[in-house]
Amino acid sequence: MKQLRSSLRRKLLLSSLATLAVGGVLTVIAGSRLIRGALVSQAQAKVRHDLSSAWMVFNEKLKDIQDIVRLTAARESLGDLFRVRQTDILIKYLSRVRTENGLDVLTLLDAHGLVVLRTSSPGIAGDDQSDDGLVWRALGGQPAAAVQIVAEDELLKDGAWLAAQASMDIAPTPRAEPRAEGRETSGMMLAAAAPIYDGDGSVLGLLKGGVLLNRNYEIVDRVKEIVFKDELYKGRESGTATIFQNDLRISTNVRNESGERAVGTLLSAEVKNSVLGEGRAWVARAYVVNDWYITAYEPIRDLDGRIIGVLYVGTLERPYLDAANRVMSSFLLIAGISVAFLLVILLILTTRIVRPLRKMALATREIAKGDLAHFVEVDSRDELGDLADSFNQMTRHLRSANEKLVEGAKTLECKVEERTRELREIQSHLIQSEKLASIGKLAAGIAHEINNPLGGILIYSHLLLEDVPEGHPHRDNLQKIIKETTRCKGIVKGLLDFARPKEPEWAPTDIHDLLDGCLSLTGRQPLFQNIRVEKDYQSSLPRIMADRAQLQQVFMNIIFNAAEAMEGKGTLTLRTYCDGGSEVVVEIADTGHGIRDEDKERIFEPFYSTKEVGKGTGLGLAISYGIIQKHKGTIDVRSEPGRGATFIIRLPAKEEGP
Repeated sequence: MKQLRSSLRRKLLLSSLATLAVGGVLTVIAGSRLIRGALVSQAQAKVRHDLSSAWMVFNEKLKDIQDIVRLTAARESLGDLFRVRQTDILIKYLSRVRTENGLDVLTLLDAHGLVVLRTSSPGIAGDDQSDDGLVWRALGGQPAAAVQIVAEDELLKDGAWLAAQASMDIAPTPRAEPRAEGRETSGMMLAAAAPIYDGDGSVLGLLKGGVLLNRNYEIVDRVKEIVFKDELYKGRESGTATIFQNDLRISTNVRNESGERAVGTLLSAEVKNSVLGEGRAWVARAYVVNDWYITAYEPIRDLDGRIIGVLYVGTLERPYLDAANRVMSSFLLIAGISVAFLLVILLILTTRIVRPLRKMALATREIAKGDLAHFVEVDSRDELGDLADSFNQMTRHLRSANEKLVEGAKTLECKVEERTRELREIQSHLIQSEKLASIGKLAAGIAHEINNPLGGILIYSHLLLEDVPEGHPHRDNLQKIIKETTRCKGIVKGLLDFARPKEPEWAPTDIHDLLDGCLSLTGRQPLFQNIRVEKDYQSSLPRIMADRAQLQQVFMNIIFNAAEAMEGKGTLTLRTYCDGGSEVVVEIADTGHGIRDEDKERIFEPFYSTKEVGKGTGLGLAISYGIIQKHKGTIDVRSEPGRGATFIIRLPAKEEGP
């Protein structure tokens, strides 16, 4: 048995360890992917935003150049000097404008697009630039600004220093598509042009200015300062920005291995194909010079929409990977501690399970040798197999029979309870109906017999009252006789209404309109002056087929009863709703003294009243009950002493009368 017990323990331990191992590996793999994916997605969302900020800086610089050129061209003194061709003064004035505003070129052209003077090279003039899109638009009277590629010969006209700034050797770059040529001589320029007007509004010429972006780090450093706050990660700048001329870095704060700006390096081949080749934005990880970055690239287009470069921002991927690794390390540490703790618990549990199972196996084997000894072969050779050998034989049929008996008993009990409840409800309705019918017959007979004598008493009392003068001692007695006889007539009328209710006159009825009509009738009653009325009506309640006058009688009776229960002070709540689309429900609730349980059972009986003697006949709710029955509805009350009462009236929502 010792060997068997060890076998069972081994199975439990091995199966549990296998489950933990598989679950742990799957959790680690899924967790690693989720964490890395979440961090990379967060980084990509950030660089998208950073690229938008970079475009703002880029476009702001272009707009500044346009404003400088436009405002300078709009000065009246410039037009006067240009008209009389005061070249010396123009050179001094425009050179000062170019220097003060940090422009690399500032050129004056005539109305035909011919260069009049260059502030950077005054001796070179007369060349035709009318085929330049900016010049063409400005000559048409429209200021314009754009990014342009300027050839080396054009740069030389504005100065050899400008051509030298644009010229750079192309450095071999990992993962980049190699270029056939080894040097770039043209430059990328932010340029703007604006017309110069004569006094009569005609265009005298134009002013064109620009800033060369090659080796100009103002924009990229401004982007790094604004967007990345000059953040460092392990001594390296984590955020970078770059302006590409085609696929060549001409302005960047990405550093190469020697720590210098990586101008002259190339764009990676996969990004080049996507951004320059297909004109699509790239937001993904990319290899930048010497490391992996989370990057965002978008094409730079010239005035005609041609792609001439790329604007880039990126942040080092390493901080996000290190953060993911730290999270995974913490996760693995916690998982390892949890697994060790679970193994300790598992050893304790298996020991506790195996010991009682051995005892149970021995006991069941002895029981199996008795009256219920039906041996069944089981392949298992551990304690659970022994337990199955014994108990499966002894309990299979007994358990099946017992389950059937228990289930049958439960089903029978539920059916008996349900049928008993239905019979009680039917019996209650039958008793109430028979009671009302019997009382109705009795009331009809009594009312018929006493109605005529009461009429005679009332007539003769009035005649006697007419003959008795004011102040006579019998006059008060006669008035009391008339009052009480009139009250008796009212009771008799109530009896007749109860005994012989007239058939409803069916008509489409709006419950809300009917309730509001009842409230308007009670509004000026002294009893209702200090009662607050709250209405909770369901919108779009269906109309019902009903006798409006009879339902008004029911609602008025319940409302007056509620006011009397509140003694003229409290809250009356009217609530309506549709229950399942088949019934319209009206609830009338008060905050009065409530109804005792023993009174609720008899509240709809004729002549039963909880009011003082002389203040009620006990017929109002009985008549209301009969009216609601005629309408194929139900009326019920929910109340607790001291917490008010709520009368619930349910009426069928039908388009035709019963």
